[in-house]
Amino acid sequence: MSPASPRPPAPGISEADSAAVAAQLGRQPRAVREVAHRCPCGLPSVVQTAPRLEDGTPFPTLYYLTCSRLNSRIGGLEATGRMREMTERLAADPELAAVYRRAHDAYLSERDAIEPLGTEVSAGGMPDRVKCLHVCVAHALAAGPGVNPFGDEALAELGEWWQSGPCARPST
Repeated sequence: MSPASPRPPAPGISEADSAAVAAQLGRQPRAVREVAHRCPCGLPSVVQTAPRLEDGTPFPTLYYLTCSRLNSRIGGLEATGRMREMTERLAADPELAAVYRRAHDAYLSERDAIEPLGTEVSAGGMPDRVKCLHVCVAHALAAGPGVNPFGDEALAELGEWWQSGPCARPST
């Protein structure tokens, strides 16, 4: 799939990063504010998005995973039913639930500092379930270790996904 016609980059993101993200996603990204994490290969792996799309539609996903290789590997974890197992642990472990609740609260706080959406909906099922490991991993990469326990756990299991080089070669 080839990316759509290039748009001017969003403030806070270079033309090269915008082209890399478009190549990773196979389409132009929406509502990108900045690169929130870079893969050790140097390409963006997570972007921070605006709380609303360009047309005003609410977009509660603050951190969006762009690395196509990492997306694929996380999809493999999801296919094994990992989210169900994590959600069961969440229900059985009050300490884990408290940490995950803090991750949710931090996510909302960061998003609302940009633009409040007037909702307690964050992303990925937080704080009561694990619905999307992609969101948990994006949050863990952007916020750093120790914030999103399920993102940290998935990253530890996946290991060094970047070892074979960049996931995309943008044409700029």
